[in-house]
Amino acid sequence: MRTILVILKKEFLQIFRNRAMIPLIFFMPIFQLLILSNAATYEIKNIKFNVVDLDQSHFSRELISKFTASNYFTLNEVSFSVENSEESFKKYEARLIIYIPKDFEKDFRTNGKSEVQFLINAEDGSAAGIINNYATNIVRQYNSEIITKSSIVPEKTALINVEFMNWYNPELDYKTYMVPGILVALVTMIGSFLSGMNIVKEKEIGTIEQLNVTPIKKYQFIIGKLMPFWFIGIGELIFGLTLGFFVFNVPLLGSPFLILLLASVYMFVVLGIGLLISTVTHTQQQAMFIAWFFMVLFMLMGGIFTPVESMPDWAQTIAYFNPVAQFNRAMRMIMLKGSQLKDVLPALYFFVIFSVVIMTLAVWRYRKSE
Repeated sequence: MRTILVILKKEFLQIFRNRAMIPLIFFMPIFQLLILSNAATYEIKNIKFNVVDLDQSHFSRELISKFTASNYFTLNEVSFSVENSEESFKKYEARLIIYIPKDFEKDFRTNGKSEVQFLINAEDGSAAGIINNYATNIVRQYNSEIITKSSIVPEKTALINVEFMNWYNPELDYKTYMVPGILVALVTMIGSFLSGMNIVKEKEIGTIEQLNVTPIKKYQFIIGKLMPFWFIGIGELIFGLTLGFFVFNVPLLGSPFLILLLASVYMFVVLGIGLLISTVTHTQQQAMFIAWFFMVLFMLMGGIFTPVESMPDWAQTIAYFNPVAQFNRAMRMIMLKGSQLKDVLPALYFFVIFSVVIMTLAVWRYRKSE
């Protein structure tokens, strides 16, 4: 035990003396959390739109004012030709064209119905769907206002009244959804990148041979090398949870101790991945590229930015064995839903099995590389 403590002390001294590593450990995660939580969002605002108004009536002007009064749309230009307005699509100056045909108000007053056409830039399919939903809701609300204020009777009247409630994120704030996922990404990167690069650094400067000929046992060397980053990762997670709670008002409905329990085991998973990478690389650059390759796959298929349920069946099967996906799901369950230990036990069992397998493989591979 004394030997391990001595190695831990030596590693912490090396970490804090390394001026390049201090910003990576302490400052970059804070900046990433503050920036990504605000920037990584599927909410779309300030959508520039063009109007082709061939009716020039009171109804058409009111409809356009509903769009400009919302927090989502910004009027770019008004024209009388769809062809001229489409040029804004090519220059990316507008993402929506609202085409209001002639006799728009007259048809509504006479027949109780009229038509409006939306032309949407659908290069980004998901964004186009969101824009369409925003625009359709504004038209529906305006339609209801006209019916209420006037004597116009629509052809069909809705007989079912729908009321809805938003659970777990009642304000529909995307930061509430993103902050837990970003915390998972930060803890993952700290554990895998820094642990792998730290061991490879010993190879680069030639001290690994000196350590191998000392009486230090392998398990003492590995524990001494990995545990500092375990403590740093857990510390970063605690700081991130505090920052998310007080700065972003992200709720913590579940037990913080349950999060720490899962994170403690999960850290051994990512540390094992970093150790395994260090056994097959000889420079920090190689370790960084290999770690980045796997981490990008883990995070993109981990449900942090896109729901796992929207992926193809084969991708969902792969995601089930993805530790990032498991930890991300458990984090959001505990923080946003107040889930208890019994709800996240499958993830805990998965981390235990995965950490044992990856650590065993890494230690075995490290022994062969000597």
